[in-house]
Amino acid sequence: MSKPSKETVRLQKIVESFPNVTITVVGDLVADEFIFGEISRVSREAPVLILRHRERMVTAGGGANAANNLADLGVNVLLVGVVGDDEAGRLLLRGFRKKRIPVVGVLKDKSYATVTKTRILAGMAHTWRQQVVRVDREPDAEPNAHLTRELVLAAREYAHASDALLLADYGYGAATPSILNDIRAKGAFSGVPIVLDSRHRLLQYSGVTAATPNEPEVEEAVGFRIGQDWSRLCKAGEQVMSRMKLKSLVITRGHDGMAAFSGRHKPVDIPIFGSDQVVDVTGAGDTVIATFTAALAAGASTEEAAHLANYAGGLVVMKRGTATVTAEELLAALEHPIAPARSH
Repeated sequence: MSKPSKETVRLQKIVESFPNVTITVVGDLVADEFIFGEISRVSREAPVLILRHRERMVTAGGGANAANNLADLGVNVLLVGVVGDDEAGRLLLRGFRKKRIPVVGVLKDKSYATVTKTRILAGMAHTWRQQVVRVDREPDAEPNAHLTRELVLAAREYAHASDALLLADYGYGAATPSILNDIRAKGAFSGVPIVLDSRHRLLQYSGVTAATPNEPEVEEAVGFRIGQDWSRLCKAGEQVMSRMKLKSLVITRGHDGMAAFSGRHKPVDIPIFGSDQVVDVTGAGDTVIATFTAALAAGASTEEAAHLANYAGGLVVMKRGTATVTAEELLAALEHPIAPARSH
């Protein structure tokens, strides 16, 4: 077996240091529900398939999935968010406790409905199940002023013990530009990386160290299509870096890998790890931001953190449903180096 390169040894040491890192996650906590069924017959009532129910599974999504990914990487996680006083909320809290994630900062409120995304998957015996429909249950309104204030106070309480802050904004109100500003108003999280994943208001944030949007989110932010044009991707990335005053930016590009931007350095084009025959992209962005944030908190450079996030993303998309990547899996993947960054 060939001796690992200096770069690989460095990445391995970063992963091995994750248990020494503590990260606060502030975000929208989502319950991902999967209902599996086998195709029975066509209904007589309407031209639709009837599924014979086989299995139901509820896992963590959104900011909750980012927190779970950090925990499985060995990172110490401090979680701040809101759940409803409902079954989905109780299942999320139970899952956090199993992963030894403290739930003191997770607010439980009767007036709030836990965001739940129900995916119904169908198939025949011995065949892959395919998603046929998704039903989203969302709260009628964002967290009220009292909950928002409690979120801010909980995050500030964790600041002194944190090596980084991960913000997971899925648009449900537990992670917003104003909440971040309030958290940081008294100097909280000063001097540590603040990493953002925001679905639809990327450019509204200020005071963020890094962001990990996917390509469609960047296109929405800058107002033009990127396609397969590397120069347009660089232009878009540089615009986002400049307008947000970021130190680091990672743009995920599906089967095209990812692009990493860092200060005055040239953008790095990182090819995908593993097969491009993706099984399931559900929650892959949560895995990417979790790994990227953990690496930055452990002292990695932007490029090193992006490479680790790329490995983790390549692993998780080969798993079905909302999944995580463990430190052991990441270390094993590092024994199989990917092609070097592409030059342009």
